[in-house]
Amino acid sequence: MSKARRKASAGRGRGGALPPIAIVTSLYNRSITNELRDGAIEEYVARGGSLASLVLADAPGAFELASLSSAAARSGRVAGVVALGCVIKGETRHDRYIADAVAQSLAAVSVWTGVPVGFGVLTTENARQARERAGGSKGNKGQEAMSAVLDAVRAIAALERGQGYTISNEEQDETPSVKDKAAPAARRAGRSKASRA
Repeated sequence: MSKARRKASAGRGRGGALPPIAIVTSLYNRSITNELRDGAIEEYVARGGSLASLVLADAPGAFELASLSSAAARSGRVAGVVALGCVIKGETRHDRYIADAVAQSLAAVSVWTGVPVGFGVLTTENARQARERAGGSKGNKGQEAMSAVLDAVRAIAALERGQGYTISNEEQDETPSVKDKAAPAARRAGRSKASRA
């Protein structure tokens, strides 16, 4: 277990309270990212967390989310990080470069530190799509990112305590093997080739 995770695990509250979580929010496209942050906070509180256990940080833009998320993860103060941002397509391919760099960097932060990082960065074609995903008709991706982090923190803690689960003999009997799943696809592919001949 990483030093940061040990410190955060030690700081967990009693009685099932949620561990501290950092929310790092990009200030670029602030009207969207504020909604994402609000969704993340609402999810944390709805699942039993205290506002006092949240650590909030602002990033100038989406690109800076990785360095600030890394700092939060390495601080030892939090058990997880939620990174929130919004990258909207423009006239050039700049949005793709930013989105790819942010996604890869946030994944690397999680792997390097052992602290789960929730990806709440919207990558949309336009502002309407972003609004739909920041509390609109498509839900709130900030809320989903917080939920994913809390679930990951819980799963990591269970694995560290040796409490993962195995597939029982009954489940093995009910679970189709890879070979069983592949057979129908292979038969379909064979029929398709035969029909072309």
